[in-house]
Amino acid sequence: MMLAVSRASGFYPDIVMGGAAPLARLRQAAIVEAEARVFARNRGLSLLVAAGNPLAIRRAEDVEQPGIRVVLARANEAGARDQYISALDALVGHAATRAILAREVSTFPGRLGIQHRDVLQAIAAGKADVGIILHHLARYFAETFPQHCAMVVVPDADPFSSTIALVAAIEPLRPLAAQAFSAFFFDIAREVYPRYGFAPMSEAEFGAAIRLE
Repeated sequence: MMLAVSRASGFYPDIVMGGAAPLARLRQAAIVEAEARVFARNRGLSLLVAAGNPLAIRRAEDVEQPGIRVVLARANEAGARDQYISALDALVGHAATRAILAREVSTFPGRLGIQHRDVLQAIAAGKADVGIILHHLARYFAETFPQHCAMVVVPDADPFSSTIALVAAIEPLRPLAAQAFSAFFFDIAREVYPRYGFAPMSEAEFGAAIRLE
């Protein structure tokens, strides 16, 4: 089945959510408006390991052990990958980070190039020993699939976080629905997101405007 994403088909976004960098690229392509609003901040990376944590991974430094295979976002997900590498550089040092990445599992059967699926798939299938992924995703995977994986929190990872913002599409097909959803969403997002692994946000940061050009 093929879905045509276009204004003509009607299957087209009225609002878009994402990090500042990809939203800026959509702005350059004249797809979204010039100003986005922040609604969440992640907590940086955590580690995903096999159920029972057979290699006894307890902290980021443990991933330096020779032979440990790691999986993380690929180059096509540059924003997430760069965030992970910058955090590792700060947490374990540049040389250790290079050694860890030298043991990266970059390909395996069924890999799609989407970290939200690939990291869990690699751990569950035994293709990697440690997955490096955002804390809220590791938490969700560990709670939803405890028979396959577990989460290892990296306490010092919070400073290496990033925000997520919402922006309206240019001339949305359903403007009233877009406005209604945005109003509802910003009424509840600040309270709801921290319940599911995101960082609490101050009044000044939540809803802050980001210029995309």
